[in-house]
Amino acid sequence: MGIPMKPVFEKVPHRDWESFHCETVHGPDYGTRWHFHPEYQLTLAIRSRGHRVVGDNIAPLTDGDLVLLGTNLPHVWHQDDGVGASVDAIIVRFNDSFLGKEFLQLPEMDAVQRVLRRSARGLEIRGAARTKITQRMRRLADAEGLTRIVELLAILDELSRSKDLRPLASASYEPTLHAGDQDRMQRVCDYINQHLIEDIDRAQLAKLAHLSEGAFSRFFRSRTGKTVPEYINEVRIGRACRMIGEDQQNITDIALDCGYRNLANFNRRFREVVGSTPRDYRAQMRTLGK
Repeated sequence: MGIPMKPVFEKVPHRDWESFHCETVHGPDYGTRWHFHPEYQLTLAIRSRGHRVVGDNIAPLTDGDLVLLGTNLPHVWHQDDGVGASVDAIIVRFNDSFLGKEFLQLPEMDAVQRVLRRSARGLEIRGAARTKITQRMRRLADAEGLTRIVELLAILDELSRSKDLRPLASASYEPTLHAGDQDRMQRVCDYINQHLIEDIDRAQLAKLAHLSEGAFSRFFRSRTGKTVPEYINEVRIGRACRMIGEDQQNITDIALDCGYRNLANFNRRFREVVGSTPRDYRAQMRTLGK
């Protein structure tokens, strides 16, 4: 499993005929690395299996996942490798002046301004709001002309009235972002994800980054908001959550496939991240699926 991670400023494509950008993704992956940009972003994962990283939050990806990102919030959506694995997604990016600099200052837009401020940490959209916004994003992806703007405004209105928005990144997350570090982070995070089921040596990661172990630890935490062991553990547990949710393997096999050779250690680490045991989590997922 390899996460394409690259802490780099991304220039969002902007075509002459559009005031905001909407793209559909169909393929083996999302085609992006860990990046940030000044636009807000809505990502609907219609079909996806993997995990997403939003700031210092790492969570499994499932079909229908819908997230609003604030400006300059580092993120990546990672699709797991595998036979038949593919991505079907819609991504919308817009800035706060896509209808003119004064538009968001209108009194009718107060609620929208509030939800955009909240999106600085990333917001997972759930419940009825997710269903309604998903339908509108599908229509937006096929729309032309004024209909595109109408659909985006309707989405913003739905977001502004929703009570089903959950913040993702921690309130204390304040990353250090330098585009010049992109290759260094690329090498490190590629290695982590390619060796996720093995023991990962921090010294090897530091060597890949061309830093001493101490300097590397500070570097990694300042970019991801996590220590190296925390990051590795949460990626592994995120993968385990997805596999448990799919209900196709026993817990012991899942632990081994996620890099844990000791079931007791897996149970302990899972509880630290998720708040329940793997078996209890599976029972919860089965209940939700009924």
